[in-house]
Amino acid sequence: MLDDYLRRHDGVITLDQARAAGLSRRVAERRLESGRWVRCGRGVYFVDDRPFSDAARIRAAVWSYGSAAVASGLTAAWWHGLSRFTPDIAEVTVPRNSHGRRHTNTRVRRRSLDECDVVERRGLRVTSLPLTVVEAAAQRGGGAKLMDNALQRHVDLSSLWRAHLRNKGRTGAPRSRRLLQAASDGSRSVAERLLIKLLKDAGIGGWQANFWVAGYRVDVGFPGARVALEVDGMAFHSGAEEFQVDRERQNAIVLSGWQVLRFTWLDLTEYPDRVSAVIRAAISAR
Repeated sequence: MLDDYLRRHDGVITLDQARAAGLSRRVAERRLESGRWVRCGRGVYFVDDRPFSDAARIRAAVWSYGSAAVASGLTAAWWHGLSRFTPDIAEVTVPRNSHGRRHTNTRVRRRSLDECDVVERRGLRVTSLPLTVVEAAAQRGGGAKLMDNALQRHVDLSSLWRAHLRNKGRTGAPRSRRLLQAASDGSRSVAERLLIKLLKDAGIGGWQANFWVAGYRVDVGFPGARVALEVDGMAFHSGAEEFQVDRERQNAIVLSGWQVLRFTWLDLTEYPDRVSAVIRAAISAR
């Protein structure tokens, strides 16, 4: 029973869990004294017969703050599989009325979470997927790319808004709101404004916004170079009918002798230098 528990929990165990499995405090202390167990925090141990993995480190960090502690932010994002990179500093959320000092290599947030904002994944309490997305996306190392990927594969926009509104006073809430607004119904217009700002900041001239080509309006047109720029908002999805119309439209523009460049909201926010370089290359080659 104990071996199975340790295998499922990355070799980490708390004293309470050990006692529930039938080990007395004295037996746990002997294992600690013999070096078979290593203390990770108050009442939290690692069984030193396996590698101390990233999962073990995160689990031990969260459990060291007690049974009410929750992994949050980028730490929760990694645990949910939203990020490939394990944070060096584990972010842990604890109830507002909890006490105790911060432990090494952890960042503590004291607040009371709604029950629907906490889930259990592989035996560890973590913030729910929607709350994790809105919080991690607002942090350095998360950003729009994390939110965009999550919207494409894991969550819907309404659940993100609900999680955001339930936790409005948290750190990073203003940036989360801006990202959510960009991902909402007005995301395409936001992306268009970003594109125009990028062109102005890069000093690229010779263009017109909302330019008509072959009977269709393109977001930005370069009449002299016959280059059209089109943008999609964050987590852009189109149905079958919209997809067909969009392809017919683009084919008509191309057949009229224009080159079409498409950029996403993510391109404009995360890789603006790359976008401006592509545009410069296109208009100079025509």
